[in-house]
Amino acid sequence: MSAAYVVAGALAAGGVGVAASGDSTLRRRWLTWAVTAPVVGGLLALGEPGAAALASGLGVVASCEYARLARLARADRALLVAAAALLPVASAMTPRATAVAPWLALLAAVPAIAGADRTNGLRRAALTAFGVLWIAWSLSHLVLLGGTAFAVCAAVSVADVTAWCGGRWIGGPRLSRLSPNKTWGGVAGAALGAALTLRLLGVPSYALLLAVVVGGVLGDLLESMAKREAGVKDAGSWLPGFGGLLDRVDSLLVVLPLAWLVTS
Repeated sequence: MSAAYVVAGALAAGGVGVAASGDSTLRRRWLTWAVTAPVVGGLLALGEPGAAALASGLGVVASCEYARLARLARADRALLVAAAALLPVASAMTPRATAVAPWLALLAAVPAIAGADRTNGLRRAALTAFGVLWIAWSLSHLVLLGGTAFAVCAAVSVADVTAWCGGRWIGGPRLSRLSPNKTWGGVAGAALGAALTLRLLGVPSYALLLAVVVGGVLGDLLESMAKREAGVKDAGSWLPGFGGLLDRVDSLLVVLPLAWLVTS
C-alpha cells in the first residue's frame, strides 16, 4: 500500500479517536503529527540527501536540548552539535562515515582536557560522548536505512499512539519506576500498532517489529532517566503536546540503529 495512503489513513483514524477522547494534550499531539508527517515523508522521499538533511536538523535541535539536560559546558555543546550536524551528511557521502563515531566520542574529552577541568572533566567527557552516540550516531542511521527509513519512522510514530491507548485502556503492571505512566499494556498496544503499520507499508518483519518495540521502550526509558536526573518533566517546551524534540524522537534514537542491524 502507498505510504501516503497509510499516513493519511493513520492521521484520519487518529483524528477521530482524538476528537472522541476530548483530551487536549492528545489533540495538540495530533496537530503536531499532522504538520510534521508530510515534512518527514517528503524529505525521506528525496533519498539520501533528504534523509541526511532531516537527520542533521533533528540532531542539532535534540543535541541542544540534551546539552541543557546534561548541563554541558559551551565547548562540549559545540562539539556535540557539530557531530550531530555533520555525521549524517558524511554518512550520505559514504556509509563508512559512521565508523568515526567512537573516535568522536573519544574526542569529547578534549574540551575538558584543554580546560584542565579536574573536578568535572570526566563527567563532561562521558556525557558528551554519550550524546554523540545517542544522537549523532543514531540519527545517521536514517541515511543508512535507505528505503526502509520511512517505514521505521511511521511504525515508531504509530506505536507511540497505540502505546498510549494500550496504557489507558489495558493498563497492567507498571513497566519501570523511571516512567510511572508506562505499562505492559502500553507495550502490547505499541506492538500491535507497529505490526499493523509495517504490514501495510509492505515490510512485515518480526525482526524489524522487535527492533521497533524493544528500541521504542528503551529509548523512552532512557530519556526519562535523563529527565529524572535533570529534575524536569520535558526536554523542552516548544513542540505542542510533546514538550521538546527529544521528547518526540527519544524512541527513534534507539530504534534506528537496531532497525539497521536487523535489516543490513
